[in-house]
Amino acid sequence: MTQTLEINDVRLVLDARAALAECPLWSPAEQKLYWVDISGCTINRFDPATGSNEHWLMPCEPGCIGLATGGGLIAALRDGFYRFFPSDGRLEKVADTPYDTTCMRFNDGRCDSAGRFWAGAMYEPRTTERAAVYCLERGKVRIGWGPDQEMGVKVSNGMAFTADGRHVFQSDTPNHVIYRFAFDPDKGAVGERREFARVPDNRTDVGYGGRPDGAAIDSAGNYWSAQYEGRRVLRFSAEGEITGMVRVPTRRVTMVAFGGADLRTLYITTAREGATDAGLRGEPQAGGIFACTLDVAGRVEPQYVD
Repeated sequence: MTQTLEINDVRLVLDARAALAECPLWSPAEQKLYWVDISGCTINRFDPATGSNEHWLMPCEPGCIGLATGGGLIAALRDGFYRFFPSDGRLEKVADTPYDTTCMRFNDGRCDSAGRFWAGAMYEPRTTERAAVYCLERGKVRIGWGPDQEMGVKVSNGMAFTADGRHVFQSDTPNHVIYRFAFDPDKGAVGERREFARVPDNRTDVGYGGRPDGAAIDSAGNYWSAQYEGRRVLRFSAEGEITGMVRVPTRRVTMVAFGGADLRTLYITTAREGATDAGLRGEPQAGGIFACTLDVAGRVEPQYVD
């Protein structure tokens, strides 16, 4: 392992105390950060300029969100896809869920350069690789990939597209693995799945480094992966080598996003869910939103096209 970067200067920007903060999403137009608390059933909007945070209660768990043309967001909730308009709080259903909601919910996802919204699911028992990734394209839902293609996962996470749109990443968090797929941006179809990286599954060790959760790709092609229960974010090169680390002062690190006027601020979401009372006393900032400044910029996120 060639590690060339280590960042310890991470600051708490929002003491959200969220149960399960996920899917940070920077809005360049608003210069604000959207994020969800999955277990808290809220979509949130954080303003770094004032330190204030707004939240909207959803009817069920929001797994992931994306910016949408015409304003507002596209959101994948447990029971389906919705358009959400923060300006007046409107929530309009676009399509029903394509899976059994008693054992599945949407998790991580994002838009591709053609305006499709990809949302991965998680199989809540986490006992087998039954979860798939679904594509919402102009109001119609289809399976992108999953068990039927022998590419299922237990928990879909870490979705990110390369700048040229020719590859997409996905992590399977419980299995400690990150995959890379060939991707056809014209057809919106994946090709061969290959293992991009794997981190040790040594959960019983004192020095456990976590498992890959949400992620984002910077403008140089590096893949930044939050390590759940690892207190860190890892930077992987395009070849899958660990080349950097951001240390986070709380254990359950969930996802990252690039933001700020120059897209050089790395926002990091965390969780409180699953921690004991004693554990939370030792990690009072758990569930907060953190940030650090990088030398490399991220990329503007594509928008969903109706």
